[in-house]
Amino acid sequence: MKAAIIEAVGQPFVIRDVDIAEPIGREVTVQVKASGLCHSDLHVAENDFGYPLPGLLGHEISGIVAKIGPDVTEFAVGDHVVACLVGHCGTCEACRAGRSYECFNPTFVQRTPDQEPRYSLDGQPVFGFMDIGGFAEQVLVHENNLVTVNEDIPFDKAALLGCGVVTGAGAAINSAAVRVGDTVAVIGCGGVGLSAVQGAAIAGARRVIAIDLQPAKLELAKRFGATHVVNTADGDVVEQVKALTGGRGVKHSFEVIGLKATAMQAYDILAVGGTAYLIGMQKPGTILEIDPITSMLPMQKGLRGVVMGSTNFKHDVPMFADFYTQGRFNLDDLVSQTIALEDINEGYAELKKGVVARSVIVF
Repeated sequence: MKAAIIEAVGQPFVIRDVDIAEPIGREVTVQVKASGLCHSDLHVAENDFGYPLPGLLGHEISGIVAKIGPDVTEFAVGDHVVACLVGHCGTCEACRAGRSYECFNPTFVQRTPDQEPRYSLDGQPVFGFMDIGGFAEQVLVHENNLVTVNEDIPFDKAALLGCGVVTGAGAAINSAAVRVGDTVAVIGCGGVGLSAVQGAAIAGARRVIAIDLQPAKLELAKRFGATHVVNTADGDVVEQVKALTGGRGVKHSFEVIGLKATAMQAYDILAVGGTAYLIGMQKPGTILEIDPITSMLPMQKGLRGVVMGSTNFKHDVPMFADFYTQGRFNLDDLVSQTIALEDINEGYAELKKGVVARSVIVF
């Protein structure tokens, strides 16, 4: 099958003919119809996180079930599905409590070292990122990494549900449990940030402040429910947010860029009792310096890392898909452009410029 892989950190994606194994056990082969260009894949391509190479990145996919393993119970050939990187066992304490994102045994979905690798090139294993490896014509995944969605949602929109949407909207709805009347700020208005804006709006936040450097993205944020926007080029972000909130700051802030400076901004714009949620992937070795005596304790501030929006994706992804087909959730404006697999490097170049919300590869 045709796939875009990386052969070395910092090098462009290259198109290769990668072999894919037959499904065994509870595995499912999916014919990929759409694959989103998530910023997390770019971080991995450009920074050494210790993942083995060559690597088949991509994890934000939708498609149609093509084959199933002999022990699969949840899916049938022809199902429309979305993949999610929240690998989980389904039986541990966290999974039974509905917190699959905290699974004690996430490697349950992987093949064992003595088994044939799912992907290979010239007889050598190819690492499938996040147990998916979605920049390819097909993926081979455990059924615990898939969920069915209604067939009315277009594949390019459905693909975004498995990562960007549940990460952003989930951070607001699940992680922060935004309540009616809360004040929220979102730093970074890419695909995940816009989803956080929309999640906060759906939850009933009284003020949703979108923060970015790109005027076009700030205008776009208004279409996702932002009530106020802050351009970082217009002055100190903390002062601008305080001015919009009567000097108090916000109850919840979400940092979606992955920079030390913006992480500290997310903390500094908090009101008394507020919590900052760090979503963006920081570079390895990043250290945040916070004096608990002068700010955290007296202001009762919180700082929390969030992975995948604390999502139970088997519940959340179909829910957001239904919201979309009901006209209650905006996915159309998240897809800035659709591209071919061969255009992946150009797509990521556009993402780095900050001019697109999401590019989606379509097959």
